[in-house]
Amino acid sequence: MNRFLALLALALMLATASLAANAGNVDDELRQAAKLHKGGDTAQAVAIWKTWAEKGNADAAYNLAVIHQFGDGVVLDYATAMRWYKVAAEQGDKVSQFQIGLMYQTGLGVEADPEEAHRWFTAHRTHHMHHAHTPQMQAWREQARVMLDDRDRRESAVASGRDGAQVVADLKRRAGMVDARRIETATIEATPALR
Repeated sequence: MNRFLALLALALMLATASLAANAGNVDDELRQAAKLHKGGDTAQAVAIWKTWAEKGNADAAYNLAVIHQFGDGVVLDYATAMRWYKVAAEQGDKVSQFQIGLMYQTGLGVEADPEEAHRWFTAHRTHHMHHAHTPQMQAWREQARVMLDDRDRRESAVASGRDGAQVVADLKRRAGMVDARRIETATIEATPALR
């Protein structure tokens, strides 16, 4: 049994190392593709991006969508841009979801459709709506509300004190009770700093 656990642990370590190496490989290749594109070799950059986009990489799909939407080194093609934005959006890429919404809103490469645009603009929010009513989420919201109320009260008290001190200083100056320069210095020094 111990031998089995040792082999299982070894297999898990090798799989983890392989995934980490592959993740580094993805980043390196995507950086290389960006350099190639910037250097004018868009065809080779597209080949790299397509390889990774077809494997489900949202960044690669997004890059393909952008260059096709703007005709940056490739033929301007809104349909292809939309296809790649959707690949990235399905992976949860919020910027791609927003871009799809803009394309539907403005009718860029598709028939303008305000309802579809709204659906894409809010896709990331509606995806997580089921969390909105859990006890933990309600507790976090209440905690945030209390913290914001407390902050607002502190800021209001500081502003009120500062305004009150200025009113008193102005009244004293008008009444000729003290030197105006001394009052201004005193009010500046009396202002507490918020953290």
